[in-house]
Amino acid sequence: MRHFIVIEGLIGVGKTTLARLLEREWGAQLVLEPASTNPFLEPFYRDPHRYALPVQVYYLLTRWQQQADIAQGDLFSEVVVSDYLFEKDRLFAEKTLPGEELSIYSRLADALGVHAPTPDLVVFLDAPTEVILKRIEKRSAPGEDVIEAAYLDDLRQRYWRLLDDWTDCPVLRLDNRDMDYAGDPAGQQAVLDTIRSALMSGSPVVSPGSASDREDSPTLFGGVG
Repeated sequence: MRHFIVIEGLIGVGKTTLARLLEREWGAQLVLEPASTNPFLEPFYRDPHRYALPVQVYYLLTRWQQQADIAQGDLFSEVVVSDYLFEKDRLFAEKTLPGEELSIYSRLADALGVHAPTPDLVVFLDAPTEVILKRIEKRSAPGEDVIEAAYLDDLRQRYWRLLDDWTDCPVLRLDNRDMDYAGDPAGQQAVLDTIRSALMSGSPVVSPGSASDREDSPTLFGGVG
């Protein structure tokens, strides 16, 4: 039986690193967010009002093509792992697009989204904002130097609202501030075991507390660490 796992979280939190670990250790087929190929991304960070719609439509169409390949069975591995959830596209659209542009986007997204494949598990990674900002600074990706704490905090709230209402599959929430699954074999095995257990259980992971509770006590996300 094929398993479709989605790794989600804020920019720079460690999604792609974890997805590549699953690729290496489980032989997973990797479906990565098309960030590096979006020609509007860096201009968007510099001038979001001007480039919000083209960057969003480019993402939507490219992500949809990837999702269509998954849904049609064009990827042949027993495990498929993606570092984004198709529904997350709307989070960014609602954050960046003004009313008329959001309406245009929504018509297109609604038409495409009804056929997007449903994951078997969503793994949501989180860490304190200051930790994520340090990771963003360390990786030095083009355009990301202008990302501010307020932007990340607002985006986190949007993710929480999406996942609090998410019923399509189980959601595993991991605070990865102290998790080293990039270079520590023990840390890698621990996170793999946690994901495997959540995947096999097939039962939803209860969302912890309110948004304010989470901000005060990030370790409530549970998991490894």
